[in-house]
Amino acid sequence: MSQLDSKVASVIDRAAKNDESDEDDLIAQLEDDSELDAFRAQRIQQLHDEFDKARRLKASEHGTYSEIKDEKALMDITTSTKNCVVHFFKPDFNRCRIMDTHLESLAPSHYEARIMKINVDNCPFLVTRLGVQVLPCVIAFIDGVGADRIVGFEGLGRTPDNFTVRDLEARLIRAGVFARNKVTKEDEEERKQRSKMAVKYDDENDDDWD
Repeated sequence: MSQLDSKVASVIDRAAKNDESDEDDLIAQLEDDSELDAFRAQRIQQLHDEFDKARRLKASEHGTYSEIKDEKALMDITTSTKNCVVHFFKPDFNRCRIMDTHLESLAPSHYEARIMKINVDNCPFLVTRLGVQVLPCVIAFIDGVGADRIVGFEGLGRTPDNFTVRDLEARLIRAGVFARNKVTKEDEEERKQRSKMAVKYDDENDDDWD
């Protein structure tokens, strides 16, 4: 797959955040450039292809953060979808709620991956097969194969109990399930303000579950 032009990526990512669906408007944004652009036709074609791809993926629930309640359905999705991120959680675990808010923030921009969660009580077979023992547990799948696993908040942020949406995004980019950085510092600050009163960090250790 050819590298997406930076100008095209910028327009597409901005549209995803604002839920814009008019391709002509996006092309107008792309053409709003005073410099002589030798790659104009190539960029317009790239934008058309990426816009069409985003529309198809969003029609199959990409770009959302959804709960799957049946483990057979989850297995079907992860084996039939190119990129998936699955959060194994328990609703009464504070750290799972924190992970929820971060993944929910990432989902609209990262339509290239299907982002889901499943209550561990609803997937005993998968919990055993995948060896899920500490929650939250986030597993990135590529073509049905685990590409990365985040246990608790391990490997996120400067300290285990202090990580940002951008930290989580960077980890999933390295895993190969996200295409590129789409969350800006401004996005992060806006998210913090919205969720400031919603979730509080505690000093507990990772929540063991088995």
